[in-house]
Amino acid sequence: MTIFFVAIVIQLIDIQYFQAKKYKALATELTIRQDTVFANKGNVYAADGNLLATSMSKFTIRMDVVAVDDKDFSENVVALSNELSKMFGKPASFYLSKLRIAKKTNNRYLLLARNVGYTDYLKMKEFPIFKLGVYKGGFIAEHKTVRAHPIGKIAERTIGYDDFRGESGIEGAFADYMQGENGLRWKQKIAKNQWKPISDVNEKEPIDGHDIITTIDVNIQDITHHALLRQLEYFNAEHGCAVVMETKTGEIKAISNLGRSDEGTYFEKRNYAIWESHEPGSTFKLASLMVALEDKAIDTSTVVDTDGGIMFIHGSKVEDSRKGGYGKISAARVFEVSSNVGIVKLIREHYDNNPQKFYDKIEKFGFTKPIGFQIKGEGMPYIPNPKDKNRWNKISLEWMSWGYGISVTPMQTLMFYNAVANNGVMVKPRFVKELRRQDKTVKKFTTEVVNSKIASDETLKKVRKVMENVVIKGTASNIYSPNFSMAGKTGTAKKYVAAHVNENGEKIPGQYSSERYVASFVGFFPVDNPKYTCIVIVHDPEKRKGYYGSTVAGPIFKEIAQKIYTSTPIDFQSVDDSVKFASIENDFKNYEKLLQNGQDSIPNVIGMPGMDAVSLLENKGYKVKVSGIGKVKNQSFLKDDKSTKEGTIILKLL
Repeated sequence: MTIFFVAIVIQLIDIQYFQAKKYKALATELTIRQDTVFANKGNVYAADGNLLATSMSKFTIRMDVVAVDDKDFSENVVALSNELSKMFGKPASFYLSKLRIAKKTNNRYLLLARNVGYTDYLKMKEFPIFKLGVYKGGFIAEHKTVRAHPIGKIAERTIGYDDFRGESGIEGAFADYMQGENGLRWKQKIAKNQWKPISDVNEKEPIDGHDIITTIDVNIQDITHHALLRQLEYFNAEHGCAVVMETKTGEIKAISNLGRSDEGTYFEKRNYAIWESHEPGSTFKLASLMVALEDKAIDTSTVVDTDGGIMFIHGSKVEDSRKGGYGKISAARVFEVSSNVGIVKLIREHYDNNPQKFYDKIEKFGFTKPIGFQIKGEGMPYIPNPKDKNRWNKISLEWMSWGYGISVTPMQTLMFYNAVANNGVMVKPRFVKELRRQDKTVKKFTTEVVNSKIASDETLKKVRKVMENVVIKGTASNIYSPNFSMAGKTGTAKKYVAAHVNENGEKIPGQYSSERYVASFVGFFPVDNPKYTCIVIVHDPEKRKGYYGSTVAGPIFKEIAQKIYTSTPIDFQSVDDSVKFASIENDFKNYEKLLQNGQDSIPNVIGMPGMDAVSLLENKGYKVKVSGIGKVKNQSFLKDDKSTKEGTIILKLL
């Protein structure tokens, strides 16, 4: 027994004097820990300041009631209950009872609220008792961050993400800037799986990430998204994209990428505008025409025989969409009616013996290599080079001239057409304007010129005119409007279907399908002084409803252009005073006469752009309420009505 007692004493002495530091450190490790205080991730903003993506701080608020002095608790518990009641809506008596029970039971981790926003969190820190801090007030706030897109799913793929899914879009490209620097805080264990801060201040304060200011215009984005969505739904298309680019700066004002789900709905499935490299079809004819014009091999007046609308090259058929062809027509008309035979004949005649000369110009136009976005996932273009004997064949030149046998992304085509609109200056498409931290600009992104002059002024002037004629009297005449000018080119390309085994087990060789098409339109507006360039591409529209670029993609382009005109008329007047609406001008003159004569009838503004109608009515002294965007479709009082100016005129726009 004595030996056992001596052994215990020796063990206690060993623990107390020789291993004290070890066990003290172990105890501290088990009861105190260092937690990371995560920095707020930077926000993503539209060009006008609208939030596109943000980190929403959410807090779970608890209370260590034991930490509060009895006197402070008894004197302030009623006031605290009243403040909690005001913020969360439950009766003050509910909180008073809850707090008093917690005090009696020595609750050190009392739950008061979940998912509290940052503003309310700051208010709560100043509540009675809580304002005494962690030690004396028992205020415990557990923070978490939730990523949110205030405008919903619109432009989701371009805004992107940086999370368990990987890095995508703008957020993925600028992840290092947006993350910020995390801070540190010490916490003490107070119960099983329950920890509270042991200091009122962080050991290291977090530094929030940079904010990203994008080039996106929320209004134009909304217009573009819904115009594309409506057409995809009507034609039951597989997927599509639409992009609006500011001509002078290269800023992307809107980008919509919609793919069909298994349920038949559409969502931002992939960033098709950047990622998808495909055969463009007839929109590539602009590049072919410009090569020949630049080399002075042809002029727009050069006559070519479309030869019945069909020709064969080494056994491969080139055919016009119009049976019988177009007869003998000028090179300008070849482009306007999109004659495949015509453009192939022109290019074959002048470049068959020197295809490298043709390729070199195409390379100058920016089609042979990726643009080089900060955003990941850009598709690779493919333009066969005559020097590559393994890929160049006897029909490569001719097929390239009308947009087949090559592969380019929508953004490459857009950049090229934008250069034509921009007097030959090719600028790089840009999604980000600047980086900010705490409202201070850290870095600005300016316009980047890729090629200062892709063609002569003479060539550019000629092709802009034929592009305008495409809309006035060519393949896109169905979208012509006398109220605003547009120029562009339609595209209708058959899709190549790779070799496969069908449902009956039959081997089907690779071939161009007569059932699957890519419809496109790309152009700019207004014609005389282009403000925006836009591309629209729709894959696999339902053939029985339509599949031509003019039928499927053209109307989307027109709707985008028209709504930008009517929803932002002030912008356009400052850019191009030549854009006139004759009917509106006449109405304004008539209304001015009415004002001068002192008549009190309410003007009929139906058909006018909403902003013009509001301006007119308010200048005459009426109160106006507006719903919708676009032109006035309905108004509550017509011009023959008599009314005092005390009421409100309601305008419905569409």
